[in-house]
Parts: sequence; structure tokens; C-alpha cells
Amino acid sequence: MSFGQGFGGIFGRPDDPSGGSDDSGGSNRGFGFSSGNGGSGDDDKSRPAGAGSRRPGALLLTLIILGVLVVLFVLFAMVYTEVLWFNQVGYQNVFWTEHFTKAILFVLAGVVMAVITWLALHLAYKHRPKNLAGQLRQNVEQYQKQLEPIRRLVFIGAPILIGFFAGTAAMNGWEQVLLFFNQVPYGMEDPEFGMDLTFYMATLPLLSTIISFLTSVVLVAGIAGIIVHYLYGGIRIEDGTGITVERAARFHILIFASLYMLLQGGRYWLNRYETLQDQSGNWAGALYTDVNAVIPTSTILAIAAILVIGLFIATMVNGRWRLSIIGVAGFIVAALIAGSIYPFLIQEYRVAPTEQTMEAPYIERNIQYTREGYDVADVEYTPYAGETETERGALSGDGATTANVRLMDPNLLSQTFGQLQQFRPYYSFPEILHVDRYEIDGEVRDTVLAAREINPPGDDSWVNQHVIYTHGYGLVVADASEVGGGGRPSFLLSGIPTSGVLASEEDYEPRIYFGRNAPEYSVVGKEEGEADRERDRPQETGSEQDTAYTFSEEGGPSIGGMFNRLAYAIKFGSTELFLSQDVNSQSQILFDRDPVQRVEKVAPYLSVDTNTYPAIVDGRVKWIVDGYTTSDAFPYSDQSQLESATQDALNVDPNLILSGQVNYIRNSVKATVDAYNGEVELYAWEPEDPLLQAWMNVYDNTVKPYSEMSAELMDHVRYPEDMFKVQREILATYHVDDAGDFYEANDAWSIPDDPTSGSEAGVKIPAYYMTMQMPGQEQPAFQLTTPYIPQEREGVAQRNVLYGFLGANGDAGTGEDGVKAESYGHMQMLELPRQTTTPGPGQAQNNFNSDDTVSRELNLLRQGASDVINGNMITLPVAEGILYVQPVYVRSTGETSYPVLRKVLVAFGDKVGFADTLAESLDQVFEGESGAETPEEQQAEGAPEGEEGQAEPPVASSPGEQLTEALNDARDAMERSDSAMADGDWAAYGEAQADLQDALERALAAEGDEAPAEPEGDAGNTEAPTPAD
Repeated sequence: MSFGQGFGGIFGRPDDPSGGSDDSGGSNRGFGFSSGNGGSGDDDKSRPAGAGSRRPGALLLTLIILGVLVVLFVLFAMVYTEVLWFNQVGYQNVFWTEHFTKAILFVLAGVVMAVITWLALHLAYKHRPKNLAGQLRQNVEQYQKQLEPIRRLVFIGAPILIGFFAGTAAMNGWEQVLLFFNQVPYGMEDPEFGMDLTFYMATLPLLSTIISFLTSVVLVAGIAGIIVHYLYGGIRIEDGTGITVERAARFHILIFASLYMLLQGGRYWLNRYETLQDQSGNWAGALYTDVNAVIPTSTILAIAAILVIGLFIATMVNGRWRLSIIGVAGFIVAALIAGSIYPFLIQEYRVAPTEQTMEAPYIERNIQYTREGYDVADVEYTPYAGETETERGALSGDGATTANVRLMDPNLLSQTFGQLQQFRPYYSFPEILHVDRYEIDGEVRDTVLAAREINPPGDDSWVNQHVIYTHGYGLVVADASEVGGGGRPSFLLSGIPTSGVLASEEDYEPRIYFGRNAPEYSVVGKEEGEADRERDRPQETGSEQDTAYTFSEEGGPSIGGMFNRLAYAIKFGSTELFLSQDVNSQSQILFDRDPVQRVEKVAPYLSVDTNTYPAIVDGRVKWIVDGYTTSDAFPYSDQSQLESATQDALNVDPNLILSGQVNYIRNSVKATVDAYNGEVELYAWEPEDPLLQAWMNVYDNTVKPYSEMSAELMDHVRYPEDMFKVQREILATYHVDDAGDFYEANDAWSIPDDPTSGSEAGVKIPAYYMTMQMPGQEQPAFQLTTPYIPQEREGVAQRNVLYGFLGANGDAGTGEDGVKAESYGHMQMLELPRQTTTPGPGQAQNNFNSDDTVSRELNLLRQGASDVINGNMITLPVAEGILYVQPVYVRSTGETSYPVLRKVLVAFGDKVGFADTLAESLDQVFEGESGAETPEEQQAEGAPEGEEGQAEPPVASSPGEQLTEALNDARDAMERSDSAMADGDWAAYGEAQADLQDALERALAAEGDEAPAEPEGDAGNTEAPTPAD
């Protein structure tokens, strides 16, 4: 059999070179077609015998098979290792539910696309015309000769390939499908159609996706069939008669056109509901033109699409295209007029002249549903005087707030923690520390804290990277308000072994295997009788040796067997993992160790707050993670860009902030991740959230009720930071109740820029956690706060005065297991008079910078190549006004330098105080006696371990005496430093070096004080300090 005959045998009867069915009879416009000449084998008969393509050699075939098997095994290893991970953490149903749903969608969408496309190709070919004459036949045969050798490959391969891509794309909709089939009613209806709000978040998105997918199927299959009809003469251009369409081609075009119009009708019908989600207008949702023009015309166009289908059916019956062409043209004109021109005319000539009046009802809807979407409908608005005049004893009633002023800036203390508490180069602290609160001697104190995480050398051996250096050690906690010796933190938990008034090593498990900076993976575990291998911690003070340790719980999948070891070696691309003798039968592999990453994997429906923080809970270090359920489909709610809303002066890295658009958000889940074994626990924090309820239906028994949270865990829950940032952006505009005022935007606010950001101009001031007592509150609470200033308007200079102050109560603990405080989450907005002169943060910073006394003293601190760093600008509502507090740090030059607190700036109204302590600064502002209760500066009891009795020296009576005493202290510190180095006591050495740095800074300051004072007339020329970066 020749080459041509071989294809004839494949595509048709062996004796039929055309490869097609031989339907006899019928005209060229009927369903009976004569066989087209699919190409004979004449040209191939001249080919020499044996000239066919050579079969691949056995070696090449073997290599191909082996290559395919290797690729398949690598893919299997990637899936298998994930299955082991999910099984180990106890969330295997999350993995299987997600991937099973994706598999169903892939198969379903792929089969629908592939089958319909194949059917269109097959029927178009089957019913091709066979009795073409003359030139037409020759033209068609030219196409057929090119296509016929690969026709079956194209007709089968193309639908499969298109189906594969369609199935792959459809898998992205797995969350929509699961949400649709498990949806729970919201219990609130939209104001236009009366639909439950869940319809917009769970049903409408899936319906829109289905219509879009089916439209793609119809277009792809329809166009594919038309191409085949054209190539085989079913659609042709004839001289003198124009375009000729055979009956089979006509049926194909009209059937697919009817399906397309049916889907367009469905699209127009859904568009009625989607207008309530529209974000293109001045305000979100369906406005006057939408309700009175777009929605009615969408209904008309949906019906018109059905009528056009009737005309298509008529054309199929009588073969006349005129009705269909008229119908399509009429529909296009109707869509243009009804969908574009008519709404435009309504907007321009009916709405625009009296827009404020016409849009008022719809603006009210926008305000109501935006507040509902962002959970800010119950904010308490409180008028606040905004006093700027000071009087003696004015702060006597605000002791709960002034006693907790945060002087230890968590954004500047990382170097300080590192120099005083790192102890070994393989430990590290985060760049920005965390803020929490702990009860100490019956009193709740704000703290700054950080986990001492592992930081193995980056260029070290595989064994060191993955077997030896496996975990960090302990938390370091400092009082946020009190200052220790030399301006350093007053540590409540510190050292190795960890100790302090907060806890001791016996009170909790200090080892940190899971954290924000954990290595990619670690291999832990040993066989019985083997020595410990993991580097644990330094031994007692005075020893250069480190202790060894072995992980003792279940924290990762087992790699004791060769198969699991091979699978993970492939996953991580590591031959050492497979071949190393350090991997034994008891080995586990710990990976995916970032708490945020672990929560995202076990709860893929959550958006996770990146500001996770560690806490000592029930004898363990637990990372506390906030999880959000979000939607961008809430009706009438204004959308927020998460990147923009959550970015501020402390969070500018786009890789560390939330992304996407939302107009509905709930802090529905509080999660914890055990720092030792990686255990993930999810708690339904807002169980009434319908999105969370739906996902709890999907993933049964994965989320616990918050009633199972311990009292100690409740005490460390706080208001979520990223959600608060989104809410504060919304409330800058949506604090307004009246639709007319909202329309005029004459009371719009903005978040002020951070005045301490230096060169990073235009970045928003961070939201700050602090314990304070807002006006009207019965007791102080741990709150998340932010100030507001007037929004900048074009052509008008922005006033940096304070218009509002927002606080969100973050205290959830009640002292009982599983009981949430009713006041948790309560938001209070203090509204200042619009004619206020109360300075905003930027104006307060300018007052600091322009004050002559402040400038002169800061310039003295800068002498000796020291840097002056402005700490966080704290805003406090006290004494019916606004108090600003800013700690001032000094850092000398040198690799081992770190910031120490030297001064405290305060401002109330236009008055500025600047002194060594908060109490002294407040007294300067409030007529010599503020009446404030302030934390007393700790001395020896607040110093880090090893500094007992080395309190900051008392201030000498003159600059000369201060200089002498500072130099004596420096000499003593140098002697202690030399002695500690000789003994190998590196902890004592670090403390002595810190004391030396402090003494030198005091000596430089004292030396500056001895310099002749500047002439009084030059005071105004003193250079104002520049905010530090």
C-alpha cells in the first residue's frame, strides 16, 4: 500500500481516496453531497519503495520513554510531598477538596470545549459539498491537498489542545464553584432587586464565569466549523453570484449564532444585577442613570436577543438571509441606542443639571452598603473639643493613657536588641519589632518584643544549613513605656537561658523552629543512642560552647524511608538530602515554616495579614495570625486597592503587603502557629460571617469555634492591623452621613504623611498600637489608632490640622476560656471642630524642628559624629486636646552602635517640651506640673542581665563634672570589656561595650555643653533638625 493509500485507509474506505462518506444525491444546497476529492495517491505512487520515514532506533525510543517517565515521576514527587505535608498538619481534606474540584473543572471544561469543537469540525467535514464543478472544484482541491494529509491530526489534536487550555483556565474558578454550592444567606437584601447579598458574592460571579466560558466555546467551535466549510467549499465566493452558503454551512452558522445570541441575552440579564457592583461612576453601585436607563434597556436587549434567535430559525427553514441580517443589524442598532446613547442622554440632560438632587438616594445607598461591607457601620462618633491651651495639672485625669506612652520605638530597636540580646551570629531579630501586652504584677503593660530566630551563614555547608542550625531560641520582651539604664530598653524577658519578670525558661518552650525567617527546610530527628546534632543555644555565661539538641515532636513528614527521601530530594533539588548519612530512619523534614505561609496553605480562602506576631501562650510560643474573608462583589460598596490602603511608612515592600481589590472584608479567622512544632489551629472569630460559614461547609472540621480558645490566647489577640488600615481609608470619606455633604466632599479627610519618614515623602503615618483610655471609656484598652487631617484639594493649600482620631479596641480577653469581651472591635471616632487650630502630626513635627531650644540641643547631640533619630510620633487625646509624644534617639557611628533613648519631645497646641524624661517634658508644657502619671525610668532593675548595679550615673551639677564622670565610666567599661574578652564571656563583653558606648556619648554631650553659648541674636539661625530616615 502506498503512502496516499495508507491515508485513504485511515480517513475513509480503503477504496475511497477521498476519505469521506459517499452520500449520493441532493443539490449543492442540500444535505446530500457528492464526495469531494480528498486527494488521490497518484503523486505518491511514484515514490520509490522503501522511501518512507525511518523508524526511530531502539536507543532513541528508550531515551524518550525514560525522559517521559522521569518527568512524570518529578510531577508525582511534587504532588506526593504536598500530600505528606497536608497529612502531617492534619488538613488533608483541604488538599483533596481543592485538587478534586480543580480536576472536575479541568475535565468538564476541557471535554465540553473539545467535544463541541470536534463535533463542529466533524459535521462540517462530513457534510461538505461533493459535486463542485470546474474552477470551483480546482480551487477547493488545492486546499484539500494541503490539509488532507494532516486532517485527522488537526481534527483530533486541535480540539484536544484547545480543550486542554480551556480546562486549565477553568481550574482557576474552583473557589467560585465551591462557594456557590455551599453558600449561606447574608440576611440582608439589596435595595434595588431585593436579592440576598450572598447572591452577589457567591452566585452572580459563577453565572458570569459560566456565560463567558460558554461564549468562548461557541465562538471557537463556530469559527472552526466555518473554516472547514470554507476549505471544503461549503462557503465560497463565486463570480457573478457573490457568496454561496451551502445548506449544511447555513445550519452551522445559524445554530452557533443562535447559541451566541442566547448567551448574549443571558449576559444582558445578568448585567442588570452587575450594575449594583459597578465602580465606574463617581460613586459605587447603580446610580440614577443605571436604575432608570441601563437596567431597563438591559432587560429589553435580553428579550431582543431571544427575538433575533427566532429570525435565525426562520432563516434555517426558508434559506433566506434577509430576516437574519435585518435582525442582527437591528439588534446592533438597539444595543447602541439603548445601551449607550440613551443612558448618555439621560445622564447629560436629566441628571447632570441637578446631579446632587438626582443622585442623593443612590449616594445614601453607597454610604450604607460601603459601611456594611467594611464593617464600619457601628463606629461611635464623639465630638471632641481639640483644646490647644495648657494649664497646670491638666493631665491629672488621663493617668491611664500617660502611664502607657510608648517611648520604646519598635521600628528603631532592632539594632539595640541585636547588640544586647543576639549573643551569637547565627541568631537574628526582625527589622521591625512587634507590639503586644502582658500582665506583670497584676498590671497590664505594653511591650515591644521579638523572636530570636535562626540565621545560619548563607555560604555554609549543607549540613550546617539544614541539619545543625535548625531553630532560634526564645523571645526577648521589653517594656514599651519604661526606659532602662543608659536609655536602653527595660527588658522583661531576655538572655539565654531566658529569664525575667515576665517568665523563665521553665515556664515555656523557647525553641523556635517555625518563624518568619526560618530556613527553607531542616532535617531533624535522630535514632536511639545517637548524639544530638542540632545547635541549640550558648551554654551558661562564661562558656564559648553551645549546647546540642534534638527536635522531639511531630513537626514534619517523615523522610526515614528511601522513597520519601527521594521525593523530597527532587522537590528541593538536593542530592545531599538523598545521599547524606545525617538523614536516618527517624528523620523528619520541616518546611513551609513561615506562619503566614502555613495559614495560607491550610486555609486558601483567606487573605492573611502579614503582621503576624509571637506570644507566650499556655507554655508555648505561638504565632498569632489574622485571616480575612474578602470579596470584590459586594453591591453598592466602594472598592479599595489593598496595596495602597495597607502601605505606610513601615510597610513599603510590595512583597509584604496584601494585594487585590476588595469591597467586603471581615476578620473572620484568628489562627495560631506553634513555633516549636508548626501546628496550625484556626478559630472562627466572626462565626456569623456568611463567607466563613460557606467555607466551613466546604472544609468540615478545620475551623474551631472561638469558644475553644484559652483565656491566655484571648489576652493576646489584638485588632487586625491590615484590616484597620483599609477601614481607616474608607472612613476618611465615609464618616459623612449626609448625602449632600458627601456629594460636595467638603468634609473629606486623609491619612497624614509620616513626619519622621525623611526622604520617603508621601508615605502614610503608620497605625499604632497602644494602651489608652478614649473619652467615654470606662477603662483603658489596648487600641489601634490613627489621626486624620483635611483632604488636600486642588488649588487649595492643605491644612495640617487634626480633624479626627480613630481608635479600635483590641482587648478580647476576659480572663475566661473562650469568652470574648463585648467591647472588642468597638471603634470610636473623635471629631474635632472644623475650625480647629489643633496641629496635625506634620505641623507638630514642624513645631519641634523650628523650636530654638530643641534645635540647639539636638545639634549638640549630633556632635561627635552621632546620629539623632526621631522616633514614632504618638498621638494621644488627653485633656480635651491632642498631645504629641516623640522619643529622640542617638546612635553613634560604628558597626556595633545602636540607638539609645536620649530625649523626649512633647507638644500640646503650639507649646513644645524637650527633656530627658517624659515627665519633665510634660511639666515644661503644662505650666511646671502636668499632673500626669508617667512610668518611672528604671535603673538597675531594668537593665539587661549582667548589668545589675550599673544604673545610669546621676547627672553631675556642671558640664565639667559630667565629662569627668563619663570618662571614668568609659574607663571602667573598657576594663570590664578586656576582662570579659580574656574570660571568653561574650555576653558580658557585649554589655560592657554597650556601657562604653553610652559613656562616650555622655562625654561628647558634656563636652558640647562646655562650649561657649551662641549669641542670643543668632538663635533664630540655628539649623532645624531633619527627621531621620
